[in-house]
Parts: sequence; structure tokens; C-alpha cells
Amino acid sequence: MGSQPFEALANSYRRQLLLALFDANPQDDDDIDPLDLLANEETTDDLAATRVELTHLHLPKLVEMGFIEWDRESGELSKGPNWSGIAPLLKLMHEHRDELPDDWLSGLARNL
Repeated sequence: MGSQPFEALANSYRRQLLLALFDANPQDDDDIDPLDLLANEETTDDLAATRVELTHLHLPKLVEMGFIEWDRESGELSKGPNWSGIAPLLKLMHEHRDELPDDWLSGLARNL
């Protein structure tokens, strides 16, 4: 698996998707508001573009890495077969969320 966990966590969208799944499994991807995945100081005029980026880049990448499973028809997200390869990093991030830079967890409730 090598550097895949770090590659998955390097992007804020993917990091936040994975942290959202850390506590909730399965989860409907319709519950993921693209605005919630943007840093607090960011805004977007094109939510459709953000949704496209999530559905055509970030979710497929996490599926390819095996960290999530995603049923495109039902929209259900769940932990994938390689979840155990990233779970320890997510646990550390979750347990130390108050020590992480704000932009690492922007858009997520601090009480995951």
C-alpha cells in the first residue's frame, strides 16, 4: 500500500470524506454538501463544478485505493477493503483534531 494513505489524506476533500466515514459507515454521498468540504474562508460560485470534482476525481480515487466502496446508483459510501491501511492515521487525526491546523479539518464538525 506504501504511500497511498498519505496520498489519500493529502487532499482536503478526500481527507474530510475519509474522516466523515471514520465514524459513520455507511453514509449516503448526497449528505456530503460540497460547501462543507471547502475551507471556511473559501467560497465557490459553481457548486456543480465542486460536485463534479468529488464524483469524478476524489471518490473514484478513494475507491481505486480501496479505502472506500461507493455505489454510484444508490450513492452509498462505505469503508472499503483497504480501510485498515488508513484507519490508524484517521484515528490519530480524530484523537488529535484540536492540535491540527484548522484547514486540515475545515468543514467538519470538531466533535466528530
